[in-house]
Amino acid sequence: MINKKLYYFQFKFLKFLKKKNFGTFPKIFLSSLCVVFLFYLMPMIIDYSKNKSLEYRNNSKTILAYTLKNKGKNLEESTKVLNENDLLVDIFSLNDLETDTIRLNASTIKQLFEDTNYSLKEVREKKLVKPVALTLLPAEIKMIESTKQRKDFFIQIILPLILQENNNIKLDRKRLFNIINKSNNTDLEKKWLKKKYKQYGASSGDLSTLKIRMDEIPVSLAIAQAAKETGWGTSRFAQEGNALFGQWTWSGEGLKPKDADKNQGHKVMKFNVLQASVRAYQRNLNTHSSYKNLRKARAELRDRGKPLDSLVLVKYLNEYAETGEKYIEVLSQIIKQNNLKDFDDAKLLPSSIELESLI
Repeated sequence: MINKKLYYFQFKFLKFLKKKNFGTFPKIFLSSLCVVFLFYLMPMIIDYSKNKSLEYRNNSKTILAYTLKNKGKNLEESTKVLNENDLLVDIFSLNDLETDTIRLNASTIKQLFEDTNYSLKEVREKKLVKPVALTLLPAEIKMIESTKQRKDFFIQIILPLILQENNNIKLDRKRLFNIINKSNNTDLEKKWLKKKYKQYGASSGDLSTLKIRMDEIPVSLAIAQAAKETGWGTSRFAQEGNALFGQWTWSGEGLKPKDADKNQGHKVMKFNVLQASVRAYQRNLNTHSSYKNLRKARAELRDRGKPLDSLVLVKYLNEYAETGEKYIEVLSQIIKQNNLKDFDDAKLLPSSIELESLI
């Protein structure tokens, strides 16, 4: 289309020269100059048209496009974080855990759940969750024919992981408010604050931003997103890369989508353990600019003394997927149809030596 326009312009120009009473040499000179000029401009025009068509790219699933292997050496200038390694150091440490653990099969995990009396029915009644922290999803989960059993099994696996990460944030948040309410802070507290500013991508001294970002993600919302992004644990990304939330990277280690456009360089982020995927997901929602309104709505619920309602906050996830509003509808349906809000007030029981010996 661009070539046609250029040739049309050239044709009109030559026609113009023909009408004018120029000599032969001036006509040849001007015609040659026109051709050279047009071919000089052509690459720039083509590049511009390509960039225009790719102007919008949904980067909201990106965890700042960090590189797990290179520990933040490829930091993007567009982020407001000075040191990517500072922001994600705790995720790096989780991701660097030894992965020589044997992948437990589905029957072994089910037996473990039975031995520890861990069932979703009991969780819904007593609101207590056994701290069974698995590192990998079983490959056989996709073979479970019963849809309900497959869903329940998936929830049982990821529920303790989500609760653990929320507990970590809850403890940090409690410490943050204790520090804020003191007139003088110790050197240890100041050091801790400095670390958290970096971890949450907030400017040093910006307590207002840190308070808003350092907060929990409703359990039901996290489960719904993990279910949607992995097909209840059956996707290739979940099985091969422990990717529970379909987060993208342009520079890090990951899995290339089979149907991805060859011109798109993104991959789905790969993790060594499931826990790292959950932590990265929460850090993404708590720091990425695409979810600023979600964090604002969450802060307003806090100010009004209201519980963190997943059906309220889900409305601000339209930028998580390219389907936008449709994505919100699907997540809302998953939350309602599977009664996931039953788990929002669940508590994670303390771990024990006996339990750890079973895993």
